[in-house]
Amino acid sequence: MGLWLRRVFRAAAFLLLLAFWAGAANLTGALIVDNPAAAQVEGKPPGSTLGSTSDSDLWRTLRRGFQGKVSFADKQKGVAIQSEGDNWRAVRNGPLSVYGGWLLLATIVILAVFFAVRGRIRVDAGLSGRTIERFNTLERFTHWLTASSFIVLALTGLNVLYGKYVLMPIIGQNAFAALTYWGKLAHNYIAFAFMIGIAMMLVLWVRDNLPSREDVTWVAQGGGMFVKGVHPPARKFNFGQKVIFWIVILGGISITYTGLSLMFFFDLKPFSGTFALLNLLGFDLPTQLTALQESQLTQLWHAVLALIMIVVIIAHIYIGTLGMEGAFDAMYTGQVDENWAHEHHSLWVAEVRLEPQSPAQQRGGGE
Repeated sequence: MGLWLRRVFRAAAFLLLLAFWAGAANLTGALIVDNPAAAQVEGKPPGSTLGSTSDSDLWRTLRRGFQGKVSFADKQKGVAIQSEGDNWRAVRNGPLSVYGGWLLLATIVILAVFFAVRGRIRVDAGLSGRTIERFNTLERFTHWLTASSFIVLALTGLNVLYGKYVLMPIIGQNAFAALTYWGKLAHNYIAFAFMIGIAMMLVLWVRDNLPSREDVTWVAQGGGMFVKGVHPPARKFNFGQKVIFWIVILGGISITYTGLSLMFFFDLKPFSGTFALLNLLGFDLPTQLTALQESQLTQLWHAVLALIMIVVIIAHIYIGTLGMEGAFDAMYTGQVDENWAHEHHSLWVAEVRLEPQSPAQQRGGGE
């Protein structure tokens, strides 16, 4: 029993000593110890070790992307906070979304005003009832393959950018989640149809879309779009159509590469190589980018290209349907009225008329 009491007494004395020590520390504001390595003076670390003088300095260091040491092969895992993510989100949800939305709205408003003022561009000589083949079956297939796949890509892409703010309040969170999930799958897989369409367009029409001297006259006369009775000469494609063609081809190639980079972002790194080329022109851009940084830059460029192409295609759809009489037939049946062809593509008609015609064309029928 005596031994047990001595142990209790020693434990109680030890606890009292700790309590006194803690109280002294609270009164004096510092612990008095013999080991100087355990002391910190004015918030500074002991000895000559590195450290922060305040929490603010610590967080600023981390937010700048401080690289720690890790044993992983991917050294990016040693970065506690990847601040480029905040920059990416700020640009995507800020200027990109805002200016992109205004651009889409402005395009629709401008086309509506143009239609109200100019009206539908009619065939001045009236429809003759005789037709000429404008596009054959392969060309129409190429057009509709590219056009239909682009529409799906555009709608699903716009949903990713704006759907949370536009669609979700209307259809609800669950329906929006399901729509976005299936839309993302459609976006990834239908993209390959768009790629094939772009390649076929390039092969079929690149020769007819090269610049020519007639383009200068077409531009000088505004393409006949603004003044009734003005019909500048043009070959198979006029200057406006050539501009759309090259925007679709060059934009399509770039958006294809960035899209593949987003799907396989550990294998494709478009911006490191691009920045290296730009640095040859005097720029000072980083060329050692991580896969995450590559994907962030790629996503922004992909969205910018998509918005530009959507605006261009909206204008193209307007002219090909509501804006111009007889234009839709070119890609619907492949046949266009002769008077329409003479007014909008007179040089092309002259070239075609030198070639033998099929019996259907001679009768003025379809294909």
